[in-house]
Amino acid sequence: MTDAIDKVMDQWHGERPDVDLWSMGVLGRVARLSRVLEREYKKFFSEHGLEAFEFDVLTTLRRSGEPYELTASALLKAALVTSGAITNRIDRMEARGFVERVRDLDDRRSVRIRLTPHGREVLDRIFSLHAANMERILQPLDREECEQLANMLRTLLESFGDTSLE
Repeated sequence: MTDAIDKVMDQWHGERPDVDLWSMGVLGRVARLSRVLEREYKKFFSEHGLEAFEFDVLTTLRRSGEPYELTASALLKAALVTSGAITNRIDRMEARGFVERVRDLDDRRSVRIRLTPHGREVLDRIFSLHAANMERILQPLDREECEQLANMLRTLLESFGDTSLE
């Protein structure tokens, strides 16, 4: 069986047989899979009236535990976007009633982003459906293969210092 990356590598082998492209076989597939997953997630979230970034913020706040709030900078680090982008996202989510801005009682200059009851209800309603969707996506692999893949990807992420959300 061949995929699009095999075809790309075959083309390059014809044009540049002097270059060893074994790494393209891995990284090309990771990049391509990332785009496929983004498309699958976008479709799933759209079916449930959400944008992918909204789900990301909702889950980040929900898993933080009571009182389900974080600073904007903590959300920024978790989302890997610019400060302008996180502000825009929070504005849009606040308008939809998913989150609210609250003054930090310890530091009045600081604002915390809090999950609203409506945001929690929306997330809790679809979270198990999201987990089932992820299992569907991984269906071609058995559990042991998934664990091996997760371990290998963890090693790569750690090598780039991606070890914490903070």
